[in-house]
Amino acid sequence: MTQFATVMMICWGVLVVVTGALMLYRAKLQGNEVDQVSLDETFAREKEENEAIAAKVNRVQPAIRVLGWLVTVATVFVVCYWAWDMVKSIK
Repeated sequence: MTQFATVMMICWGVLVVVTGALMLYRAKLQGNEVDQVSLDETFAREKEENEAIAAKVNRVQPAIRVLGWLVTVATVFVVCYWAWDMVKSIK
């Protein structure tokens, strides 16, 4: 394996791990949300907690979207490089 291929695979792996970690973090946050909040004043604390959780999820969502596209592009690049290398080795 060439040095370029090694660096490419390491970068791809880091992108996948970071994206997966952010997705797990978002899932953990969303798991803490209460599905139904009463409009009664006695549930004001739960409403505030849900709003704080939603704010955190909304902060993480753009990063997940960008990293998802980067992982997709990197995966296509890795597959194309692999296919090109296979064709080159056959000749």
